[in-house]
Amino acid sequence: MRLMCEISQSMGENCYFVVDESTNKAIVIDPGENGKKLNKKIDDNNLEVVAICLTHCHFDHIGAVAEVKAHTNAPVFICSSRFTEPITIEYDRVLQDGEKFAFGNLEFETIITPGHTPGCGCFYFEREGVLFSGDTLFYMSYGRTDFPMGSSVQITKSIKEKLFVLPDYVKVYSGHGQPTEIGFEKKNNMYINV
Repeated sequence: MRLMCEISQSMGENCYFVVDESTNKAIVIDPGENGKKLNKKIDDNNLEVVAICLTHCHFDHIGAVAEVKAHTNAPVFICSSRFTEPITIEYDRVLQDGEKFAFGNLEFETIITPGHTPGCGCFYFEREGVLFSGDTLFYMSYGRTDFPMGSSVQITKSIKEKLFVLPDYVKVYSGHGQPTEIGFEKKNNMYINV
């Protein structure tokens, strides 16, 4: 697995490119803004984008979806058809909890984690020990729950029951901020009463 990250200037949102090095097939996770820059990264690295995967549909995570889709013709995967605001993108597939998707020699499992929004999800690469958590779990924190239909009770339940059961060594790449690990968060995240 090769991982690249592009951080949006306006919202500090992390867009990830997950690449299977043997085939150069890739997914783009949460293309938040500046589609031209993201498309240039795709071209410069000769990536064959097979899917655009969205952890949730807040504006700061979907701003460049249309541009990347037009450039790559890749399908757009979302984690739920439940939205907290009018959806401004077209999507091709709704991923279900536990559903797996393979590209090249890589495979991820979808973990639905409501709380930040009802439609939040994470992408777990079990073999590589990597989780893309969107705005569910951050370094020493978790995503905001003061948006419509957000819930601190629900996000805590999602983290405890679906993420903290993963191995401690799993590296967590979130939608904003620096990477962390499951074991570190279990011990140090003061917002989650384990």
